[in-house]
Amino acid sequence: MNVLQVTAEIFPLLKTGGLADVAGALPAALNHVGCDVRVLLPGFEPITADLQSPTLLARLTTPWGERVVLRQGVLATLGIQAYVIDAPHLYHRPGTPYDDVQRQPFHDNHRRFAALGWVASLLACGLDTGWQPAIVQSHDWHAALTSAYLAFGPVEGRRVASIYTVHNLAYQGVFAPIHFFDLGLPPYAFAVNGVEFHGQVSFMKAGLYFADHITTVSPTYAREIQTPEQGCGLDGLLRSRVGEISGILNGVDEAVWNPAADAAIDSPFDAKKPAGKARCKAALQQSLGLSVQPDAPLFGVVSRLTEQKGLHLVLKVLDELLAQGGQLVVLGTGEAELEAAFLARAAANPKAVSVRIGYDEAYAHRIFAGTDVTLVPSRFEPCGLTQMYGLKYGSLPLVHGVGGLADTVVDCALEHLADGTANGFVFNAFNEHALARAVARAMALYRRPTEWRAVRQRAMQQDLGWDKAATQYLALYQHLVT
Repeated sequence: MNVLQVTAEIFPLLKTGGLADVAGALPAALNHVGCDVRVLLPGFEPITADLQSPTLLARLTTPWGERVVLRQGVLATLGIQAYVIDAPHLYHRPGTPYDDVQRQPFHDNHRRFAALGWVASLLACGLDTGWQPAIVQSHDWHAALTSAYLAFGPVEGRRVASIYTVHNLAYQGVFAPIHFFDLGLPPYAFAVNGVEFHGQVSFMKAGLYFADHITTVSPTYAREIQTPEQGCGLDGLLRSRVGEISGILNGVDEAVWNPAADAAIDSPFDAKKPAGKARCKAALQQSLGLSVQPDAPLFGVVSRLTEQKGLHLVLKVLDELLAQGGQLVVLGTGEAELEAAFLARAAANPKAVSVRIGYDEAYAHRIFAGTDVTLVPSRFEPCGLTQMYGLKYGSLPLVHGVGGLADTVVDCALEHLADGTANGFVFNAFNEHALARAVARAMALYRRPTEWRAVRQRAMQQDLGWDKAATQYLALYQHLVT
């Protein structure tokens, strides 16, 4: 089955979050179960640079008058067929894919990513005469207009089913209503039953309303977004489509996240031969100037530094964590106040707290390999990959029991220790007291090394790969095209 995946990021070429990890791993997993997958990407510089033997497929003029070139080739790093929108005036800019160097969204983001959805709809309708997708799956708000362009395109040209995948409902791609006229959609698309959302244009709503089917990146999140608490104002629309929503849990790319063969870490290890993890911990402590204490529980945070990720709670319990002999290492970037607060705590406790602002993929691997506990106290979490990386590397996740965190982490309560399902620590009330109690449970188990090692071994032996998700996606694709 031919499947077109439409995304703004793809690991390892371009990454700002978990979307890129999914986009990088899912095509290979789908190919493994019998699909023929191609990806469509904006022509950001790392992507165009990786496109091997590119050929010109089409010269196009968007509905709002911008000229773009669509090239076809193979992404050399990933070995997958790709279409790339070659438009330097749209995508070759300093900053992130979405923001300028002052962290402000680019003024024309609505056009930059409308182009992605518009080109996807052309490919769905036969732009490439040599390859016709049966399924078009668009990811997150950046690609959400794909389904809208299909809905308002020529009916005779639409021969595909469309899937819209929500990676985070909170990031919706909302723009001022004046920008609607740039998109090339008919006037009646700007309506409650369309792209209009509280008087503005919502790319996310377009995807949710017009796609044939909606998927989220975990089963629990699929249920949560249908509630007022986590629906971000779209819960009514989602409840109206309850029969057309599936939650499919993301996987981990085990070719990338494997401590037995990870070149980025100081010493290899696995569930049956875990000695290398202690060496990774010592090396991490030493390199960061922390006290090299094998018995000090080392907690890790690899995250965007935002309130949504619950990191203000970590700051509130940090004194208690340190008083119990723990240490903390943080890698991330985000809200200026949180960055400053964590840096201040590191300056005040240089032997116990290390903070690095930014993102470094290799360093993230070293953190998972060297820490004992991975902190993921998110207010909400559609799937979360960080806790799964922690499981793979024997850094037991400590999580708030929501979304994909609830689907992957089982608390080390006595009954779960007894039946062999425990693999981490879960707190349910989103407040500092509940987090503090979970930290205390982690500390208590850490002081019982035999039980800790048993839980860690079970955690590392879990099957977290993409095979199950790929099989579920294939079943959904087959359902939609029959």
